[in-house]
Amino acid sequence: MFLTYDNPVYDYARSPDQSAAEPVHHPLIVVGAGPVGMAAAIDAAQRGLQVLLLDDDNTVSVGSRAVCYSKRCLEIMDRLGCAEPMIEQGVTWNVGKVFFRDELVNQFDLLPEAGHKIPAFINLQQYYLEEYMVRRMDDLDNLEVRWRNRVVEIDNAPERVMLGIDTPDGRYRLSCDWLIVADGANSPIREQLGLESRGQWFQDRFLIADVVMKAGFPPERWFSFDPSYHRGQSTLLHRQSDDVWRLDFQLGWDADPEEEKKPERVIPRVRAMLGEETEFELEWCSVYTFRCRRMERFRYGRALFVGDAAHQVSPFGARGANSGVQDSDNLIWKLALVMQGRAPQRLLDSYSDERVQAAEENILNSTRSTDFITPKSTMSRIFRDSVLELCRDFPFARQLVNSGRLSDTAFLIDSELNTAEDPDFCGDMVPGAVMLDAPIEGPDGERWLLDTAGGPFVLYCYLGESGGLSQQTRAALHALAGASIPVQSFVVVAAGAAAEEHATVIDREGLFAARYDARPGSCYLVRPDQHLCARWRSFDAHSVAAAVARATCNG
Repeated sequence: MFLTYDNPVYDYARSPDQSAAEPVHHPLIVVGAGPVGMAAAIDAAQRGLQVLLLDDDNTVSVGSRAVCYSKRCLEIMDRLGCAEPMIEQGVTWNVGKVFFRDELVNQFDLLPEAGHKIPAFINLQQYYLEEYMVRRMDDLDNLEVRWRNRVVEIDNAPERVMLGIDTPDGRYRLSCDWLIVADGANSPIREQLGLESRGQWFQDRFLIADVVMKAGFPPERWFSFDPSYHRGQSTLLHRQSDDVWRLDFQLGWDADPEEEKKPERVIPRVRAMLGEETEFELEWCSVYTFRCRRMERFRYGRALFVGDAAHQVSPFGARGANSGVQDSDNLIWKLALVMQGRAPQRLLDSYSDERVQAAEENILNSTRSTDFITPKSTMSRIFRDSVLELCRDFPFARQLVNSGRLSDTAFLIDSELNTAEDPDFCGDMVPGAVMLDAPIEGPDGERWLLDTAGGPFVLYCYLGESGGLSQQTRAALHALAGASIPVQSFVVVAAGAAAEEHATVIDREGLFAARYDARPGSCYLVRPDQHLCARWRSFDAHSVAAAVARATCNG
């Protein structure tokens, strides 16, 4: 029982599949109802697939667990119909501060510009996120959830996957064409298949303490090195929903985890950090160690691994759940095309290639953060402390401070799905980058650019002040929309021009032109996961068709 939240209990229900004489077949099964597994299930259902989700528990996260959700994760959640309650309930923030021996030495703003629908970060207890996702799943008729269904046997055969499942009513068997494995860092399915996740253990321990209090601290991320109340170690302070505050204390490798979780050990640490006059109640605490590791690849035949089951990083930088949701975002549109017979299975290998690269980047950043936070030698500590001293007065040193490089979007610039671009483009919107948002306006009113993407492939054509298209171009766009892999088209025109039809949108503040280096005639092809895969200075139907074929491995 928590002070601010009561976990819901989801009823186990016996399925007719459990009485069948032979294993019942399902096209797609997802194992694990954490944020990543539910994101995959919701996305697949929204794309028209029949989905079965199995989970061995019957409630949401016990304890706040992951609390920090990035702009990209929230953009994906928005497409899945979950972001609105998250943002409403969560604590929005974009400013981070770094302290050294109680003195502010560095400050950063993660979203200093306007013109974005989604904030830089929110803090929200994981149990709220999971509850909102369960509600969203309940709205989808083609998505079934079975609670207290534990996968205990698996045969990953070439043509289908066979599963043995334990329930309160005994064991039964199922088969599926594709299996998405989202069963966590200690993945029982990964173990049953004899697969490894390799990496590095970090010899340090950290105490998480969630406390309920009313305090005047702003909604910012505060990281402290060597503070007076916790000498020689580091701490982190974050505000969550319901006046719950997340406090992290570095303990050192020699700390006894069981002793450090006891209230008589936790409360003095909290009081020293917050001040004797601050009233608080302890809601939840845990002691953790961590590792950075990943599987060699994320696809093994018909089993597709996502989230912590595929890769694991330290918590510094909020790269766990945020990265896992990007896994599902990358995977599901590809899996949908394969299951619908519109793309070959090798498209799923690109999921592994792209997300292994992203995992490597996350592991590198997490390892660097850990090395800075917990120096492994006397010289490393001298370097770290010198950087913190210098960054108060010298901007160059601020680039070296690493209290956890916060989760960001993976740039898939080396993906084989990209098409080489015209050489005279500038800016960050290169093939492989995720779309930047911008305010737009159409016949149906004001909206956001990202709201127009995320379903099929989308082609954006920028016309500047002109609102018209030639009949030949209209015919070509119509043909693209009727292709085997349809391309939805939007014509973007400059602010002040009139919207001539439903697919014409206005660049209200000129931010599309600025962020995409758009000139009259420029075209941008966007994948279903909102990553650009091609851009041209002029429209050519054959080039667009070839780029779609390349991005779906149909070339």
